[in-house]
Amino acid sequence: MSTQKVKVLNKLLEATTSLEELFTFLIEQQLGQLVFSTSLGQEDQVLTHHIGTNALPISVFTLDTGRLFQETYDVLASTQQKFKLPIKVYTPNHEAVSELVTIKGPNSFYESIENRKECCAVRKIEPLKRALKGNTVWITGLRQEQSQNRADLAFFEYDEAFNIIKFNPLLYWTLEDITTYLNHNKVPQNSLHEKGFVSIGCAPCTRAIAPGEDIRAGRWWWESSKKECGLHITKS
Repeated sequence: MSTQKVKVLNKLLEATTSLEELFTFLIEQQLGQLVFSTSLGQEDQVLTHHIGTNALPISVFTLDTGRLFQETYDVLASTQQKFKLPIKVYTPNHEAVSELVTIKGPNSFYESIENRKECCAVRKIEPLKRALKGNTVWITGLRQEQSQNRADLAFFEYDEAFNIIKFNPLLYWTLEDITTYLNHNKVPQNSLHEKGFVSIGCAPCTRAIAPGEDIRAGRWWWESSKKECGLHITKS
């Protein structure tokens, strides 16, 4: 049912491009509870600005893995202050984190892809499941340009892993579109972006990228996997 619904929604949106039109369409469909997950990155700051300034009926949350950069927490603080927007913070289960670090140590994610995915599962996937529970549509800042894995995304996707409809309003935006919007609207941004960090996750797992490198090259930079943690499972 959800897969068929997604096909219908995407068909109706073929000629729709502006952010205002996309969100108006989304709300008019009355699909149920709408929730937006923000990582406080540049794409998500665009969406936070749009949701906050237009007072849209969308709840907002973020995941605090416990290993974020201080600069990311600074963005959270400045964003909360600027938009007066309640951003609910979900943290990992402390017993699961304690068990993982006790048994495998604080840096086990460097040792294998399996260990890294285990850490992501504890610190990100489990809290995400709690955050999405009871919601119908999950709004994200995913863009086709971000990586080869995301090149075939549509505005609406059915996410089987979390049993939820996913909405990607920034689908066709370029990084230049994103930065232009943020600068024009004076939206808070992570200061690490000025130091070559484009896609920012946990501090131990993120590095700056060199000119010409893929946008996701700085994430889990020691491995050559698909550069996804499991939050957004893409088509193979």
